[in-house]
Amino acid sequence: MAPPRTILHADMDAFYAAIEQRDDPRLRGKPVIVGGDQPRQVVATASYEARRFGVHSAMPGVRARQLCPHGIFVAPRVDVYMAVSAQVTAVFARYTDAIEPLSLDEAFLDVSGSTALFGDGTAIAAAIKRDVRAATELSVSVGVAANKFVAKVASDLQKPDGLVVVAPGTERAFLAPLPVGKLWGVGPVTQERLERAGLRTIGDVQRHSREQLVAAFGESFGEHLHALSNGLDVRAVEPHRTAKSIGHELTFERDLQTAEQAREVLLQLAEGVGRRLRQHGLRAGTVKLKLRHPDFTTLLRQRKVEPTHDDLALYGAACDLLAACWPGHPRIRLLGVTAAALSSVSAPAQGSLFATPPRKSDRLLAAMDAIRDRHGEDAVRHGLDRRRSSPWGPGL
Repeated sequence: MAPPRTILHADMDAFYAAIEQRDDPRLRGKPVIVGGDQPRQVVATASYEARRFGVHSAMPGVRARQLCPHGIFVAPRVDVYMAVSAQVTAVFARYTDAIEPLSLDEAFLDVSGSTALFGDGTAIAAAIKRDVRAATELSVSVGVAANKFVAKVASDLQKPDGLVVVAPGTERAFLAPLPVGKLWGVGPVTQERLERAGLRTIGDVQRHSREQLVAAFGESFGEHLHALSNGLDVRAVEPHRTAKSIGHELTFERDLQTAEQAREVLLQLAEGVGRRLRQHGLRAGTVKLKLRHPDFTTLLRQRKVEPTHDDLALYGAACDLLAACWPGHPRIRLLGVTAAALSSVSAPAQGSLFATPPRKSDRLLAAMDAIRDRHGEDAVRHGLDRRRSSPWGPGL
């Protein structure tokens, strides 16, 4: 019988808000809300000071303002969050190469093969917490367990700056007192349905057999409830999942009115997408444009390109798509740029037997990335005359 795995779930604490408080001492200890408080805007995340008022991610900004009148709303700085996320991932990579990112601020790590070198799961989790704080001045909560589901539940129980360890064989007892809402796939509607059936805690679910749960909730969901409530999860950490696309979009509080404004935003989006492609060692064979008007009419356009991770090549393709589908009216509510048909940079381009040597533009991009890694995302930019954009609109 194979020994139990050692799985970590690492989840940065109020990640975006914590970065804003780190970078601006005036925000420390204050209710910080990353996002906007206007009708079209939503909360990306909130500091723990704001969460005490009931503010949470994905909440409409207007509602957040009602709940927390003294909250400080801050525009998202996605490029900065991406750069810090890369620092955190670099810390994870010191302890294992089996890393499955879930988003910019959380990941699964399988450290089963690292214990001989770094100690048991508890020791590795403590070391990661220490190293993340040293590298970023931020805290991360970590759950340690024998599978992904239990590790994820554990990481959430003692936030912020938590470390919860679930020893192999204790999963059922650990899960039993928790509310059924902690089970993956159980949202508010499903939770209400389970509670109507008398299942308020995970322990209540555990007391029913697989056959009873399948009879009550159907084969798929019944099986799901039985497995997770008993702490069973055989899924592996998948470090090599290839992204199907990489994209970014912005919705504006004030609609874009001119082609100049739209191009300013497209350049910013292309820079962000290009940087993420290079970070992952990928290039794109297709560029997609998403454009939404105030009446919510949405246009999706795409074109094939020579495989690239060059910001300006992505930008040029996006501008061509914009010009082909937008005559300058009506106004623009949302713009997005996505890179698709991804391939590894190490793979030869189609029609070539050998990888081509780095071009001058590649060397320039690498130098720009190195400067941004060291001095921040705005330390160097492409030499086009345009203002910085945000979810409030270009230059706001």
